[in-house]
Amino acid sequence: MGTRAVIAMAAGLAGLLPFASSSEASVRSNAGIAQTIKADVAQIVAGINAHDVARATQFDAADIVSMESGRPPSAGLAAERQGLGMAMQHSPTWRLTMLDETVDVARAGDMAIYRGTYNEDSTNDGVPMTHVVNFIADFRKQHDGSWRVEWSVVCAQSRSHPVTAATASPPSH
Repeated sequence: MGTRAVIAMAAGLAGLLPFASSSEASVRSNAGIAQTIKADVAQIVAGINAHDVARATQFDAADIVSMESGRPPSAGLAAERQGLGMAMQHSPTWRLTMLDETVDVARAGDMAIYRGTYNEDSTNDGVPMTHVVNFIADFRKQHDGSWRVEWSVVCAQSRSHPVTAATASPPSH
């Protein structure tokens, strides 16, 4: 191979380097976004477990749409807070324990879909009850760089049933 061919090939490969590094940077950036979303959801769950409506909704967009099995969707932050507050009053022992979670981040880094599975524990007439739920949420990056939940869906995987040794959630730390 001649010197010109080697130089041309090297120049061509060098031209691809920005694409490779930008792709790798995008993957690293999206991994960081996924970690941010998981940390935000951990704060949401901590707020629910503390029965603190403000903390549980701190990442909700002003125009959030919240959907859950067995009830009509709610629209807007005020409706979300009111509904969550009513749920907390109705079920003072309500707690969530995360079983698994994943975050899919758009290539552009402006949107992320959170998918989590949780044990949802409470009591019914003094009997400890549990069931498994899915939580899916669309996070959108805001102009200030923060992330907000634009919509969310909670859907039960199983019916509520009495807690047994096999279904008990591990103690939270």
